[in-house]
Amino acid sequence: MPRHFHFLLLPGFSALGFISAVEPLRVANRFRGELYRWQVASLDGGPVVASNGMSVNADTALGQVTKGATVVVVAGFEPLAAYTPALREWLRRLDREGVTLGGIDTGSFILAQAGLLERHRVALHWEALEAFREFYPTLEASQELFETDGARITCAGGTACIDLMLDLIAQAHGSELAIQVSEQFVVSRIRPRKDHQRLQIASRYGISNKKLVQVIGEMEQHTEPPLSTLALAELAKVTRRQLERLFRLHLNDTPSNFYLRLRLEKARQLLRQTQMSVLEVSIACGFDSPSYFTRSYRARFACCPREDRRGRDAG
Repeated sequence: MPRHFHFLLLPGFSALGFISAVEPLRVANRFRGELYRWQVASLDGGPVVASNGMSVNADTALGQVTKGATVVVVAGFEPLAAYTPALREWLRRLDREGVTLGGIDTGSFILAQAGLLERHRVALHWEALEAFREFYPTLEASQELFETDGARITCAGGTACIDLMLDLIAQAHGSELAIQVSEQFVVSRIRPRKDHQRLQIASRYGISNKKLVQVIGEMEQHTEPPLSTLALAELAKVTRRQLERLFRLHLNDTPSNFYLRLRLEKARQLLRQTQMSVLEVSIACGFDSPSYFTRSYRARFACCPREDRRGRDAG
């Protein structure tokens, strides 16, 4: 029997994530016959506009789902703007019926808000990860490409959806078919779920010094509260003066200024991805003084946090 997928597209969904999930199924059918069927659902049965402006026609609205099917929520920016009591009850009913539920990109926000991700590992786009952890601190969220955890499937979105589907194809029909499908997309290798979504620190910043890479990793993990330069130096087993020299030599910056920029980037993500107040965002990013946070934000982004949020809402 073919496996059925129902893709629920929410307004502003990621077109790349959706296409990357569907195309491996199509190619698998090309090689082995009708292994998979899929249909597109929307909240009202009408067309849905993606974040890139493209419109996709839906086959159905929320309704009956084929027994044994997988329902995947595909979202983008501000996924909870489309969350409704009717959507929550529909997803909960599907869960009671034993339907496998999934989330692509920020689709995991919808499942989490409906209370359907407790005791499950969750993958979602790295840019939304901090916001997700702030919203749902008890859930286990990761930066892995995807997670297949029992009756839950979550994915970072983008091209990681290809890797997810190749993994599912390999589980169901063998690695040979998965390789055949991957070759059609000119994919040099099938990435395992544990691959990182983002470039490693060394590649991202063009550095090779292991001590510096270690310290930046600690900075990224500790934004609330931030660590002192001395504490960072002790973790890397160097003196404070040596650490400052490494930053100056390789990044033309100071540890404190580099750390501040990391925290401000996180703040901008939280402002754009959540409805947290400016005060809550400043605290979450390790700023004890709201006025210092606002001054630092303006110096970095040429606008204050409230102006940045209003600009996003207007867009």
